Amino acid sequence: MADDGVPDGFAGRLGVHVEAADDGSARIAFEVTDEHLNPAGTLHGGVLATLVDTAMGTAVRSATGDDDVPATSQLTVTYLRPGKPGPLAVTARVRTKGEHLTVCEAEVEQDGTAIGHALATFALLH
Repeated sequence: MADDGVPDGFAGRLGVHVEAADDGSARIAFEVTDEHLNPAGTLHGGVLATLVDTAMGTAVRSATGDDDVPATSQLTVTYLRPGKPGPLAVTARVRTKGEHLTVCEAEVEQDGTAIGHALATFALLH
């Protein structure tokens, strides 16, 4: 990740900004624009899945050693409400850290309302 909080790769290209990442938790900010919408005019589910995966991966990396690379092995996203253009935030935290597997949870909020929840298992590649 660059010093400006923009992650490398796909998430950075999408417009993700990491606000905080420490001790098994992370918070990312994202601005939903028209290019992130589906034909119904709401936030595309694939974008939301990318956001929660990015936030949780960042949280896991903040709780592991530099030699451990988290790889998503399972991701469940619950879409609670449609997202719309404007800012949103994803907060993630490690729930259980094992030697080889780590479980993480994330909440997505927009305008003070929960619009998504996610749970993921990450394999720690040594």
